[in-house]
Amino acid sequence: MRAALLTAILLASGSPALAADGAALFAAKCVVCHKPHSTPAGPSLVGVVGRKIASLPDFPYSPALKAHSGQHWTTALLSTYLAAPNAFAPGSAMFVGPIQPSDRAAIVAYLKTLKS
Repeated sequence: MRAALLTAILLASGSPALAADGAALFAAKCVVCHKPHSTPAGPSLVGVVGRKIASLPDFPYSPALKAHSGQHWTTALLSTYLAAPNAFAPGSAMFVGPIQPSDRAAIVAYLKTLKS
């Protein structure tokens, strides 16, 4: 419960410093698979906040994510997904180790800056 509250507070803050921290974390943890354009390893995350889940035509999403295609990626949903991709979408192809709530908040703050 405490971790969820911390994440909610950090996500709400949306500070430039938090986004800058998120850029560094994204470069260390995410950029291997997620580029400005979709690759076979992962979809582009440019414009992901607010976008329909599993909606890019140039990426073959897993059936697990396609099952959520009626939803949109919100900051809270992105944080939930990053916390445990296979809990959110069992069978998801995304591999991610444990990410601390503060790091998730920073990565999501950075994702909010990636506009198409």
